[in-house]
Amino acid sequence: MSIPGVGGLVISTMPFMCAPMTPEQKADRYAEVAKEIAAVIDGETNLIARMATVSNILHHAFGHYFWTGFYIVDPEKPEELVVGPYQGSMGCLRIPFGRGVCGAAAASREVQIVEDVHAFAGHIACDARSRSEIVLPVMNAAGELIAVFDVDSDEKSMFDDIDRAGLEPILSAAFG
Repeated sequence: MSIPGVGGLVISTMPFMCAPMTPEQKADRYAEVAKEIAAVIDGETNLIARMATVSNILHHAFGHYFWTGFYIVDPEKPEELVVGPYQGSMGCLRIPFGRGVCGAAAASREVQIVEDVHAFAGHIACDARSRSEIVLPVMNAAGELIAVFDVDSDEKSMFDDIDRAGLEPILSAAFG
């Protein structure tokens, strides 16, 4: 089922479910979702609304997304992340830079792809069901870190460079 969307795009009301995707299908799905997100947030200036929309659309677009959301750089504690808009089970409330996968992405400003979070030194288990993870730094137009975008799966080895290549332009367009 779908409904007419913003700017003539058709917005799916059904999540993409768990059938395994080929690399080409995954890349195509990211391209479709990027268009949908761009259409929905077009003209919206509120950062929280944009983050909530991005996390919601992505979470429901991929069957392997178990936890999907943002940890925002706390302006009062600039070396600490605080949970922002997300979809999924309870997230950690605060994560110091350098701790866990999210803290590593914040400290290094580099994408982190972890095939098995339980083998990652210093992993913070916000939900023990999480098995693999991708975390991307989110930069504003001035090139400043404003957040990290975190996606967990309850299966091992679910994220790769196709996910990175799909997510980076979505985040750049939405927040850069």
